[in-house]
Amino acid sequence: MKLAGLKSLESSHDDSIWATTWVPPSTTRPHALLLTGGLDEAVKVWRTGPTDDDVVLERTNTGHSLGVVSVAAHPSGVIAASAALDSVVRVFDVDTNHTIATLEAPPSETWHMQFNPMGTFLAIAGGSSMSVKVWDTTSWQLVSTLTIPRSDISKPSDKTATKKFALSVAWSPDGRRLACGSMDGTITVFDMDTGKFLHHLEGHLMPVRTLAFSPVDPRVLFSGSDDGHIHMYDAQGKSLIGSLSGHSSWVLSVDPSPDGAAIASGSSDKSVKLWDLAMRAAVQSMTNHTDMVWGVAFRPPSGTGPRSGRLASVSDDKSISLYDYS
Repeated sequence: MKLAGLKSLESSHDDSIWATTWVPPSTTRPHALLLTGGLDEAVKVWRTGPTDDDVVLERTNTGHSLGVVSVAAHPSGVIAASAALDSVVRVFDVDTNHTIATLEAPPSETWHMQFNPMGTFLAIAGGSSMSVKVWDTTSWQLVSTLTIPRSDISKPSDKTATKKFALSVAWSPDGRRLACGSMDGTITVFDMDTGKFLHHLEGHLMPVRTLAFSPVDPRVLFSGSDDGHIHMYDAQGKSLIGSLSGHSSWVLSVDPSPDGAAIASGSSDKSVKLWDLAMRAAVQSMTNHTDMVWGVAFRPPSGTGPRSGRLASVSDDKSISLYDYS
C-alpha cells in the first residue's frame, strides 16, 4: 500500500483549515465532493473528478460568525453540517446551500460531530458540558444527552473535572455504539440501543482529538491523542489491541481506508502518515504541508479506476493536499 501525491492547492482558505470530510455520491450526483471548514468562517465545497487530479471550488458557504471546527456529511450525500466556534451547527443542502436546520448550543458545545451510518441521528461532542448531544435528523430535535461519567481511575486532585471536555465522536459502522474522546485522555463508549454508558477505554494520558471506527469491524476503534500515539481498541471488549507510534507531536486526525487495511493520520508535526494495520507500522510519511495537519479523510469507495482510492488532508497552512491511495 502507498500514497502518491496528486495535487496541493495553496491558499484554498483565507485562514487555517481545521476540518474536512467527503460527501458521498447521491442519486443526482455521481461523484463525491470534498468539504472543508476554516477559521475564515467559511465552508467550501470542492469537486474532484473521478479520473482527474483537479480540485475545483464549487461554492463557498457563509453563515458562521467564527471559525469552523467540524464538518460532517450525511450518508445520503444530500445534506451536510458545519459546526463553528460561534456555537451554531448549520445543516445545509450540499448542492444548493439551502439551510435545512440551525442547531444552537451554549459556548463551546459544538466541537466535533458525525452522522450515524443510517443517517437518522447527528452526534455532537458537547464541549464543556461533558456530554454528547444526539439530534434526530427528521425533526432536528435534540433527542438525547449522553453524559460522560467520571473515569474510575480519575485522580480527584489534579483538575480532572475541568479536563472532561468532549472533543471527538465516532459511530460504529453498525450504529450500535458511539465513542467520545475527552480532554483528559479517556474515551467513553455508549450503547446506542439503550442510550446507556458502557465503559471507558484507558491508555491515553492527553486529549483525544480524533476517533474513527474500522469500516470492516464494528468492534475496532482508532484514536489519536496529543500524546503522539494512535491506539487500536476493541471497543466492545474494553481492551487495547495495539499502539502505533511515529508522530513527534499531537495526532490531530485519523481515518481508516475503506478497505480496512490502513489508516491515515495527520499531526501537528506537519506530516501525514500511512499505517499498515497488519504490520502495525507506518509505511509512509508525506510532508506536503508546512504547518499542523488538522484533517485527513479517505474518499468513499466509487469505481475501480486508478484514482478510485483518494485521500485528502488539510492544514494550518491553508492548503488542501490530495493523494492517490493504492
